[in-house]
Amino acid sequence: MTVSSGSAGWYLRRLSRMGPREVGGRAGDAVRKRRWRSARPHCPRVTGARFTAALPAGTWAAVAPDAAKRLVAEADRLLDGRATYFGVDRDDLVDPDWWYDPKTGRRAPWGYAFDVPYRDEDAAGDIKQIWELSRHQYLTVLAAAYAVTGDERYAERVAAHLRSWWAANPPLRGVHWVSGIELGIRLLSWVWVRRLLDGWAGAAGLFEDNPVALNQIWHHQRWLAAFPSRGSSANNHVIAEAAGQFAAACAFGWFPSSARWRADALRSLEQQLRANTFPSGLNRELATEYHGLVLELGLAAVAEADAADVPVPASLRLVLLRMTDALAAVVDNRLRPPRQGDADDGHGLVVDGAGTHRWGSLLATGEAVFGRLAWWPEVTGTDVRTPLLAALIRPYASGATARPASRPAHFADAGMTILRGAEEVWCRCDGGPHGFLSIAAHAHADALSVEVRHDGVDVLADPGTFCYHGQPAWRQYFRSTIGHNTLELDGGDQSVSGGPFLWTRHARTRVLAADTSDEAVARWSAEHDGYEGSVHRRRVELTAASRELKVVDEVSGPRRAVRLAFHLGPAIAADLVGNWALLTWTRDGEERSAVLDLPGELSWRAHRGESGPPLGWYSAGFGRKEPATTLVGTGFTDGAEGFTTVLRFRG
Repeated sequence: MTVSSGSAGWYLRRLSRMGPREVGGRAGDAVRKRRWRSARPHCPRVTGARFTAALPAGTWAAVAPDAAKRLVAEADRLLDGRATYFGVDRDDLVDPDWWYDPKTGRRAPWGYAFDVPYRDEDAAGDIKQIWELSRHQYLTVLAAAYAVTGDERYAERVAAHLRSWWAANPPLRGVHWVSGIELGIRLLSWVWVRRLLDGWAGAAGLFEDNPVALNQIWHHQRWLAAFPSRGSSANNHVIAEAAGQFAAACAFGWFPSSARWRADALRSLEQQLRANTFPSGLNRELATEYHGLVLELGLAAVAEADAADVPVPASLRLVLLRMTDALAAVVDNRLRPPRQGDADDGHGLVVDGAGTHRWGSLLATGEAVFGRLAWWPEVTGTDVRTPLLAALIRPYASGATARPASRPAHFADAGMTILRGAEEVWCRCDGGPHGFLSIAAHAHADALSVEVRHDGVDVLADPGTFCYHGQPAWRQYFRSTIGHNTLELDGGDQSVSGGPFLWTRHARTRVLAADTSDEAVARWSAEHDGYEGSVHRRRVELTAASRELKVVDEVSGPRRAVRLAFHLGPAIAADLVGNWALLTWTRDGEERSAVLDLPGELSWRAHRGESGPPLGWYSAGFGRKEPATTLVGTGFTDGAEGFTTVLRFRG
């Protein structure tokens, strides 16, 4: 069932997932919003403001030439007014319309921020397209290009766009004052813009000597202090809000409330980072891109603390250390992490050009800040962000902290297990919680799914996310059970969706065994109760010598209709004959192949690029999708021996 996030039913379902404290907090927010409509808070007068959080001398000498070259190339593209957001190419950014959605051609309506119907694409356009430009992360790229080249064209474009944005988006007016995560990330961008423009003669006149800028910075922080994400919404959004608030209160600590904002934001950041992270270091949303976003935000916040000489609790740095070690543990041999849960291409801090490896960059920063362990994968790429953050963050004294002596493969709290055969064979098994908090906003109905790669190529793929708003059939498909490499009963999802970011019933999953200590054969098994009256149990074995992966599915309970899906990556060609498929692809100019021996008890069919209903798609990034082959077996749960699938890699 597809449910609109603007319907009365959705609001009732959403309310049912809140506790009393959250309901009370939201009621207070509603009162405050009504009061601010007619009595907008006023920014206090600021005199003598100075920016003191510049990069240390010599920082740019540590930036690799190829990383600087990619940065400047990206900045030149932006100077030409060109950029690509979520699969949409834009050439109108010399003088952008801040409310325009290039995908639908619509403009968000004007008015009091909390009246804007931003969830309604017919009224406001694709809100992600509109919000992304106003995170101002492209301005940090332009500012970084100024810092590395001294070319004032980059600085002047940044100044022109900031003045344009501030004029077009006065406090509490319009769509850019609706969501706290947008305000938090925008504040972090402004901090870095000011830092990167520090050598430019106009920097002080743009920021601390500019009443318009001061008014915007104050109102952003006042908003974040008043309307934090609460309760069931305290996921990555609250991290972004706290990180942005803290960064601004450190670097722009010019207001009477700055000390209080700084202390409150640091307290929230420390508490919420711990709440959002398993003890193993994996993010509790079980959506890998949000692990990256939260880690980036946390590192950026610590950089501001150290630049301002603000003490940070050791527990905060410890969470970031564990997140970094966990990331190093789960990536494949090409440094790609799992494709699990929602992904919207969100970043915390952007100062790099196109082609920079996001996950390699995070691991490089982790190595600089925390020190690498012997089992960490090698990072061979370069980036701009790492030397900038490393110049601000004090090295972490991790000698007293227990870190994994060998590469972890099973994360019991997160229910994630990585099976590795030969070096190039990588398999993720999902036996974890459905998602985070009562609404599990960014979860997919993917219990017991597997994801398999060969030398970094998706063979059995997680199809991704594609969209959030405005296309409910596609949103439903990419988060559905049939949209993952697992088993569906009676045409329904394992967990029940109440809307695009709401699950009203969560499948409970239990890992039964996870043995990754045997170098010859790695084994995993788990079960879930998502289908009333039946239990789905899955066993997976990966044999290193033969590079063979065996998947056995069993269903207890009454006879039910079954669909078993295997989604192939977009690079994989499949020749299906009966219940046997030859898979072929090319990697680095070499032909590769595998054989997929599918359960003969089911009737198999290949689907590719179908839209009524959607089936056979792969989304490499938010807003983008392409046809890919999905093999679906249909039948009934009659077989006492279950359904056995064997994937054998050749050569």
